[in-house]
Amino acid sequence: MEKFRRIGVLTSGGDAPGMNAAIRAVTRTAIAHGVEVMGIYRGYSGLIDGDIKQLGIRDVSNCINHGGTMLYSDRCPEFKTEEGMAKAVATCKRLEIDGIVAIGGDGTFRGATDLTAHGIPCVGLPGTIDNDITSTDLSIGFDTAMNTVIEMVDRLRDTCESHARCNVVEVMGRDAGDIALRSGIASGATAVAIPEIPFDADGTIEKIKRSKALGKRNFIIIVSEGCGHEFGPSFTERIERETGVESRFARLAHVVRGGTPNLADRLLSSLMGVYAVEQLLMGKSNIVICSRQGKIVSTEINYALALDRMYKNKLKPGDLDPFTEGQVAEMRAFCEKKRQDLAALYAKVDLLGL
Repeated sequence: MEKFRRIGVLTSGGDAPGMNAAIRAVTRTAIAHGVEVMGIYRGYSGLIDGDIKQLGIRDVSNCINHGGTMLYSDRCPEFKTEEGMAKAVATCKRLEIDGIVAIGGDGTFRGATDLTAHGIPCVGLPGTIDNDITSTDLSIGFDTAMNTVIEMVDRLRDTCESHARCNVVEVMGRDAGDIALRSGIASGATAVAIPEIPFDADGTIEKIKRSKALGKRNFIIIVSEGCGHEFGPSFTERIERETGVESRFARLAHVVRGGTPNLADRLLSSLMGVYAVEQLLMGKSNIVICSRQGKIVSTEINYALALDRMYKNKLKPGDLDPFTEGQVAEMRAFCEKKRQDLAALYAKVDLLGL
C-alpha cells in the first residue's frame, strides 16, 4: 500500500447505469486508505490529453443514483497507437498516477492490459449493459437495462391488447442476446430472437396463429440487435402478411442504456469498486473484477479476453499459446457450460410464450 499514493479512475466505451456508483466506490475506498484519486475524463482520450482532476469525498456525493458517467466516455483510436500509449504513460508519470481502475468493456480491458505492460498497473471493472463479458455472470448496467426494456414493453403491450396487435421490439445487446432473452421471458414475450441460437421464424408464425385462435389479442416478439437491424422490420411485415395480425416494429435503441441505476446495479458497482481498489493496493494488477455465483472475484485480463474470444468463436491463431493445457481445458468447459445454460434458458421462451 505504500507504493500507491495516487490512482486514477476512468470510464470508457459505452456508458452504463451504475458507472457513477463504481466511481464513487473507487474514490471513497482509495481515500479511506490514504490514497488520492484522480478522475480521468473522457476515458483514454482524457488520459492522453491530460483532462484530469483530483476527486475528493464530496466530489462523488449524490452521484450513486445518476445514470451515464460523471467522468464522461469516449472511444479513442489514438490510444491503440504507440504514440498514443506513450502520451498516456507520460500523463501518468507527470501527474504521479501510480495505478488506474478502468471501467468499461472488452476494449477498455485491452487498453488496461496495454497500460499495465507499460508500467501503469490497472484493474478493470465490467461496465456494459450488454453483459457480454464472458468471465463475469453480471456486468454493471445489465440489470437496469433489462428493467428499462420491461417497462417499455409493458407500455407497448397495453396498446397491443387494445388493438389486437403484435409488436416486434428490438433491444440493445450488441452481439449478445442476454438482454433480449431475459427481458423477453420476464415480459411474457411470444418469442425471442438472439444471435447465439437459430431463430425458428416459421414456428413463431405458427405459434401466433395458434394463440390467436385461442383468443390471444397481444403479441410481443423481442429481437436482439445482434440478429441484424433488418431482421426486425422484415419479420414484422411477414407476421402481418401471414397471420393477419396488425404488426408494428419498435427499436428501443439507446433509451435502454440510460436512466437511474436500480438497486442491483448500485450494489454490484459498489462492491466491485471496493474490491478493485483493495486488489490494486495489494499489488494485484492486469485483472478484471467479476461476479461469479454471487461472489466478487478477479481473473487475469488476458485470460478473460481469451475466454471471451473463445465463447464468441473469435479465436485467432496463437490466442491460446500463453495458456497451459489445463487452463485451455478449463476455458472450454466454462464456455460449454455457459452455452448450455443459455440454451436451457432459451427453451423456457417457447414453453411460456403461448
